[in-house]
Amino acid sequence: MSYIYYGQGVADCYDDFLERLVSHLALEGTEITGEKRDGQNATMDVRRTGEQGTLQVAPAGKNVKVTYTVVREKKEVTRGLMGALVGAGVGSVLGGILRREEGSVTDALGGAAAGGAYEAYQGYEESREDRTAFAALLAEKVKEVEDEIGEIKNARAEAQEMARERNREKRAEVEAEEDAVRAELEEVSGDLLTLREEIDLLEEDGQKGKVKKVRARVERAERLYTEAEDACDGGEYGAARSKIRAARSMIEGARAALEEE
Repeated sequence: MSYIYYGQGVADCYDDFLERLVSHLALEGTEITGEKRDGQNATMDVRRTGEQGTLQVAPAGKNVKVTYTVVREKKEVTRGLMGALVGAGVGSVLGGILRREEGSVTDALGGAAAGGAYEAYQGYEESREDRTAFAALLAEKVKEVEDEIGEIKNARAEAQEMARERNREKRAEVEAEEDAVRAELEEVSGDLLTLREEIDLLEEDGQKGKVKKVRARVERAERLYTEAEDACDGGEYGAARSKIRAARSMIEGARAALEEE
């Protein structure tokens, strides 16, 4: 008889699932031997409270399929029987027991023998129930491991979402800082354009001495503006702001020179 259980949605954590399941079963007193791995397909022999069988664990789509096949031992027939059945007819009696042909037991050996045979049959039935109990234990442990891995995956997903949220916040901060720096660059660009127009007017008026003094400051401010723009493009907003402050200082100097008589 085989029992099949599924760990839901844990195929992507197959190795962890297998390790945890084996550990859980071992803690419940299960003897595990002959474990073999062929890629993501594990088989092993298991024994617990007189019951033994084989366990196969393998991915099945998004799930992990756990197949438990019971190995039915017939040693239970020794219970309460051998003392009553000494002599001929033992084989036929035992065959009748395991086929549930209780009439054949009575016909072969009589009432006394039948009493012992029925006790042996009861022992077989109890053993079968033990096997079912282990299958129930296996189902419980598969679910426990599924829940454990589910909690781990949920915690990991929450941590990843928190990291993504932090990244989104950081990107928003960076974008806001970039917008602020570019707004300052636009102001400096407008001031430089105004000064260039002022210089052109001075040249038309023939004020070459004042033009030379103002132009030197304006050209220096333009170089600083270009450097600030490059720094902003490279994400170096602190350096960009420093260049902008220096450019504004040159612009103020140029304006002061324009106001000189």
